[in-house]
Amino acid sequence: MTDTWTPTKVRYLESLLTERDSQILADLERYRALSTRLVQRLHFPAGPHGLHATAPTATRLANRVLLRLEAQGFIARIDRRVGGPLRGSAATVWHLAATGERLLRARRGEAGRRRFVTPSREFLAHTLAVAEFAVTVKDAELGNALDVLELDTEPSCWRPFQSALGVVTLKPDLFLVVANSDVEAHVFVEIDRGTVHLPAVIKKCRTYQQYRQTGVEQARSGVFPAVLWITRDAERARKLRTAIRKEPDLPVDLFTICAEADALPALQSFLSPSTTN
Repeated sequence: MTDTWTPTKVRYLESLLTERDSQILADLERYRALSTRLVQRLHFPAGPHGLHATAPTATRLANRVLLRLEAQGFIARIDRRVGGPLRGSAATVWHLAATGERLLRARRGEAGRRRFVTPSREFLAHTLAVAEFAVTVKDAELGNALDVLELDTEPSCWRPFQSALGVVTLKPDLFLVVANSDVEAHVFVEIDRGTVHLPAVIKKCRTYQQYRQTGVEQARSGVFPAVLWITRDAERARKLRTAIRKEPDLPVDLFTICAEADALPALQSFLSPSTTN
């Protein structure tokens, strides 16, 4: 039997969704996976700049909406725990279920469906770490610390380019354009969980340098973005910084390395008038 999605079915499914529901589905597609707490921070902000007085209240409301979307078949839980400080419903990780994924495709006029494969623990931890930093940047915007002009996730942030060996694709985790009243900064972001050997990280750094030398990005935006490596801890940051400095063909000023606790200040440092891409 062919599962045909008629315009009537699409309209019915659309009628079940509020505007905020649709935004949640779009972000689950964009980030691939989000915890309840990340959904809360994105769509149920709490505190002085948010819609709700406290994070626990906002999390309960977020969980109520997510449970409804789950019951309607738009989203599903990922049955794999990732270590971290959150417990209970706030730590539940969500992804688009088949109905939600197909609805977003139907909105764009795309046929077919994407088969979901349960991610490995390592892949999921990395995916959530990327989302965590992106949401932290959005939180900073909500608090008027900076403006987010662009925030591109994979694969939108990828950069294919021609090399001597053929077409190579640079694959950052994020591409950001942030600004304040004086400065606009373009930044590629790499989240390093410490699971990749340093030689592979250095190879990725060389890909950035090769792409820089093509001049493609500079022709598009006028500058080459800074590359921000965010590591799990200060010791990993030190090792990566030392490894880059040992490579004479890698320009040290292209790469900024910091531990995840210092990631937002490192991003904001690019908005100093004395800092250039």
